[in-house]
Order: sequence, then structure tokens, then C-alpha cells
Amino acid sequence: MKKKKFSNDLTNMLGIDFPIIVAPMFLVSNSKMLIEASNSGITGCVPALNYRTIDELKKAIIEIKKKSNGPLGVNLIVNKFNTKMLEQLKICIDNKVDYIITSLGNPSTVIDNCKSHGIKVFCDVVDLKYAKKVEELGADAIIAVNNKAGGHLGPMSPEKLIPLLVENCKIPIISAGGVSSYKELKKILKLGASGASIGTPFIATYESDVSQEYKQAIVDYGSSDIVVTDRISGSKCTIINTPYVQSLPLKANKFERFLFKNKWLKKYFKMFRWSKGTKMFKNSAFAATYKTVWCAGPSLEGVKAIRPLSKVVSELTDNFSMT
Repeated sequence: MKKKKFSNDLTNMLGIDFPIIVAPMFLVSNSKMLIEASNSGITGCVPALNYRTIDELKKAIIEIKKKSNGPLGVNLIVNKFNTKMLEQLKICIDNKVDYIITSLGNPSTVIDNCKSHGIKVFCDVVDLKYAKKVEELGADAIIAVNNKAGGHLGPMSPEKLIPLLVENCKIPIISAGGVSSYKELKKILKLGASGASIGTPFIATYESDVSQEYKQAIVDYGSSDIVVTDRISGSKCTIINTPYVQSLPLKANKFERFLFKNKWLKKYFKMFRWSKGTKMFKNSAFAATYKTVWCAGPSLEGVKAIRPLSKVVSELTDNFSMT
């Protein structure tokens, strides 16, 4: 049986066989994953912040482009906390990445600088108001982050968010959250999405560099084990409810909520929380420790084994076939 390439506005825009993006995952995404994704007929995106220095980011882009035969994406955090954003953007432009996904802020600088270089810009959104704003700014596609996403999530279900954006926006809608099988992929395509940004199932792959314990947790835990916390960065974030997490307060207390909302103090408190939360994730992701804070979405329910990334892609796309 031969696989049939899927054709729509997203696959045609990026030149890929199937409408799937390996989502940019903080600490998890790496060069090996993007190369394998590209060579499997889909595409992957890596957070620029996964590289400690600008030079490391540049070397990674060069390596990925050299070893893959498809498009490469880089994720840029565009809020004030990412002081390296302009340097990261310049590296992306100079080294001709194919697309950029913006998160957590105003994407206008990225969009304005990428247009003349032919680099596509996709923007994370959680509601119609922001979707319309990024469309007006010139975004090429919208990443619709729903309430089943891993990491930072939105307030709406994919069943509500996708049709709402499809009806009111003219650019492609890419759904983020809740897909780990062909059946779920087909469902969001039927809702009108042009593709899916998928993260959690790719954590438990050979190409991922996170610890074996983290990968096995993706296999062993289910969707009912995912909890939401706002104490890490001030924004809601999904994590696995490990025994260590069960010992922690998940919700910001009254004083923390005051600091998160205070006009003068919120910037500094969010920076403090982000720094502390990042350290927790780093300590958990790459080493065996009882202080396990593992980020994941409810789509881990469909992950039954640690396997090659190409196998995950195959399972997601096997039914795009013709006899």
C-alpha cells in the first residue's frame, strides 16, 4: 500500500507531504527530531531558547538544513522577557529558515522583518480577538492553541476554537493540542483546520534527548493525570501529576495573584517565576530526580511505547493511503 500525499493550503505552503508540525517544545525539541521529521514528510519547529547562545542556534539551523530535505521552523518568544529575540530573528533570516512560530507577545516585528525574505510567520493564539489582530499584521497562518495543548494552553476546546477561527479568518488555521492519532488528526481537519501542531507524542521518541524516566512517564501516565498550574510563569501550564507535583500547590496564592496583576511588580515577579520554573523543568527533563515536573498534554493518553519519531509519523499518517 502506497501512502498518498495530502494536499491543502498548509502542505502546499510548506512543501510537505502531510499537514503536521512537530511542535516547538521547550527543552525537548532538538536537531535530531527536526531532521527526522523533515525526512518523514512532515516538518518540525524548535524553540530558539533551547540553545544557550546565538552561535549554538546558528550551528543547529545549518546542521538541520544540511541533513534534511524539508522545511525548518524556529519558535521565537516575542515578549519582553526574551532579551535575545532580535538576535535570534536575525540568525533565522540570515540562515533562511522556512517559517517562524511566534509565541507570548506581539509578533509585528517578526512579521515585518520576515516578509521581504519570504519567511512565513505563524502566530500562537488562544481566541478570535488575537487571531484577527495577527491576521491584520500579516501573519501567514494561525496556531490555534486549545485547552488540550501541552505546556501553555488556551481556554477553548478544539471543537469550539477551530470553527470559530475558520469562519472569521482567511488564513490557514493549525490546531495545537489533543492529537496523538490519525483519528484525532482527521477530526480536527474535518473541523476546518489545515493541520496540527503535535508535541507530547514526540517526547517519547528515540530522537528526544530527555531522560528515559520522562519518556516512560509519557507512556505510563494517562490524560486524567494531567493537571494545570499557574504558579510557574503566571500563565496556565499543563504538567504530569507525579507524586512530587502532588506535594506542591498548583494555584498561585492570594499574594502571588496580586504580584502577577500589579502594574509595577508583575514584570519582575513573572521573570522570577519563569526563571524558577525553567530551572525546575531543566532539572526534571534530563536527569532522574524525585523532583519531577514534567510538561505534557492529555494526548499522552494515546502513547503506548517509546519508539522512533518516524514510527509516530507513520501511525499518524498511515491512513493517508491508496490501495
